[in-house]
Amino acid sequence: MEQPTYVLLIDCPDQKGLVYDITGVLYKNGLNIIGNQEFVEREHNRFFMRTTFAGAVDEARILEGLRGVLPAGAGIRLARKSKKRIVLLVTKEQHCLGELLVRHQFDELNAEILAVIGNHDTLARFTHQFGVNFHLVAHEGKSRERHEADMLEVIHRYDPEYIVLAKYMRILSPEFVARFPNRIINIHHSFLPAFVGASPYRQAYERGVKIIGATAHFVNNDLDEGPIIVQNVIPVDHTYAVSDMIQSGRDVEKISLARALKLVFEDKVFVSGNKTIVFD
Repeated sequence: MEQPTYVLLIDCPDQKGLVYDITGVLYKNGLNIIGNQEFVEREHNRFFMRTTFAGAVDEARILEGLRGVLPAGAGIRLARKSKKRIVLLVTKEQHCLGELLVRHQFDELNAEILAVIGNHDTLARFTHQFGVNFHLVAHEGKSRERHEADMLEVIHRYDPEYIVLAKYMRILSPEFVARFPNRIINIHHSFLPAFVGASPYRQAYERGVKIIGATAHFVNNDLDEGPIIVQNVIPVDHTYAVSDMIQSGRDVEKISLARALKLVFEDKVFVSGNKTIVFD
């Protein structure tokens, strides 16, 4: 019988012998290490380590052993490898939603899409074609607080681990974001920090840029300034109209978002301040 696989994530002040001490705890518990990656962020002397291992796990015993060898202030995450439970928020654009639904259909996301919530019903029929629940939570005639409360009522039914903004075009309040720290992932239609806010492709066209891109990032209380997970760019030139840039941008957006989600859902991303450490 195949043994279960686990992921261990360590984030702590750096000191000598950490790799030896951590792997020693796993060895003493009879566990087989499958893969290991580590990184030291020198500016703040911070150590990051991602280890995958297999075997019969006594979580309490492992965590106790790790706390005994790690410095004070260490962050420890231990989880059995499994699909993440997610809810998608959308507005009217279909390209990112379509990419995620197709990947979900063919089990390429390491996630279970529990539901899609839209503030318009434009994508309801499309979503239902993939056997996924769609909930319309309209915003018209409501305050932002009332609309978010209505969304939260639906979200809490599913108890997701992550919320994905798949071209959701409304700004979330600090109160909403605070409920899901480092658990809301957004795709922004430009290579941040360039062209933040609305109409980035119009801004790019008017500036005569030679590349356009997309940025997938965690959401915080600063608009489009959360920790970056993935960025991609593609070349453009003077022959591109705004409509050409938008179409090309959509292609890079959906690929960037899917790539970022795969990394997060495979527990390969650490958030450190307003930056990320990504093990790929």
